[in-house]
Amino acid sequence: MSSTVIVLGIVLAYLAIVMFMGIRAGLYGKKDDMNEFVAASGSLNGLTMYFLMGGAIFSAFAFLGGPGWAYSRGAASFYILAYCAAGLIPWMIWGIKAYRLGRRYNYITQAQLVSDRYNSKALSGIMAVVSILAFIQYIALQLKGMAYVLNVTTDGLIPFWLGALIAYTVVLVYVFTSGVRGVAWTNVLQGLLMLIMAWILGIWLPIRFHGGVGQMFQNIAASDPAHLVIGEKISWASYSSGLLISILGFTMWPHLFMKAYASESEKTLKRTIALYPTFAIFMVPVLFIGFSGIGIVEYGTLESADQILPYMVTQLNLPAVLLGLVAAATLAAAMSSSDTITHGAASVYTVDFHKKLINPDINDKNAVRVTRTAVVLFCTVAYLVAIFGGQSLVALLLGAYGSIVQFLPVVISTFFWPRSTKYGVIAGLLTGIALNYYVTLSGFAFYDLHSGLVGLLGNTVVLIIVSIMTQPESAEHVMKFVEGSQIPVDKEVAKKTK
Repeated sequence: MSSTVIVLGIVLAYLAIVMFMGIRAGLYGKKDDMNEFVAASGSLNGLTMYFLMGGAIFSAFAFLGGPGWAYSRGAASFYILAYCAAGLIPWMIWGIKAYRLGRRYNYITQAQLVSDRYNSKALSGIMAVVSILAFIQYIALQLKGMAYVLNVTTDGLIPFWLGALIAYTVVLVYVFTSGVRGVAWTNVLQGLLMLIMAWILGIWLPIRFHGGVGQMFQNIAASDPAHLVIGEKISWASYSSGLLISILGFTMWPHLFMKAYASESEKTLKRTIALYPTFAIFMVPVLFIGFSGIGIVEYGTLESADQILPYMVTQLNLPAVLLGLVAAATLAAAMSSSDTITHGAASVYTVDFHKKLINPDINDKNAVRVTRTAVVLFCTVAYLVAIFGGQSLVALLLGAYGSIVQFLPVVISTFFWPRSTKYGVIAGLLTGIALNYYVTLSGFAFYDLHSGLVGLLGNTVVLIIVSIMTQPESAEHVMKFVEGSQIPVDKEVAKKTK
């Protein structure tokens, strides 16, 4: 049996196991309603929350885009470590507040909370559209990553379009059937696999090609020292603003924000946040993978720098079984994000757009049907973007962050500025989005700053000015969110359910 057939067999077996596990997880749901499909009825324990939040962030970007940047841009890739270390810190502030208000008022999405605070259906619709557009970019990122892996590790036996289609089908099936429970339990399996393989490859490849991690960096310093200096392969303005946008936008992603509502308790959520950096440590060996290719793989050899990992492992004459496991681990990284993002996009559409603006009287059973239909629709659009789009994985990610970070002033105002008004947040949000897309699409270089940061500055200024000029909500209504988010809610909810 040829090596390619063995690799393909292992990969397909892995995908079958993931699909089975995802479908079976849905059988443990309490009932078939939106609270269950979107938030698992607020019942996920610490283990599943740990891998669910980790999987929501670490993805094809981490396993393919991260090494790709380390290989092509060197020290500039350290921005990934920086924002992984700091990105979840703000979640200790508004993640807990979101959890409390979600338990008290049955919120299951980000825009539900915000639009209720400002009494605005329009705000809910705008946030839904912005989220979905960014989600599609993010899902496409995962599908591109999975297609790369299947194409390269099977020596081209599976073409790019078919690899993306296979991955798309597996994710679609278990998200469609099981909602967030399927996402959560498959992420446990996928998280363990990618963590183990990341450390194996991150240590072994530098030893194989350079004699060790230390020797690898000595070789790079001798042959191409610019790779070890931040600012040489990318400008300081671009690096710093990209890092800042990633940190600020980290917890603004609706699919991550929504996980506050899925936790079984405030204590579990806090513990998950505290433990999260241990998950992020696995980015260290991931970057080693990319650095190990410098001086080994000649520039111009690859169609895209994102292919550095699968290209290197296929040149090692690895046993077919081990190569298959590497491919499966890389798929795990991509799938652990594509499933939660697909689920998030469909949930946001139904709760924040369809129920608010199209059919407010829709019942729970039909709402779940709409959500499942949206899963198919958005995944299909993302598939087309992945096949016909030409951007790198990191470029897709940073582009999506530019839109999502515009939610930051809205969320901060919701919890901390009682004087903010719906007109202010809507005007600021639209301004920020417009500026972000203008800078991105026009190619206008404003001191080489990330387009999202330019949008964020305009967003904040307009929000403040328009809020001051317009009539605020009643103090009683506003305090429901400002003061209510400061009060622990678990005991209160427990009493009501007895």
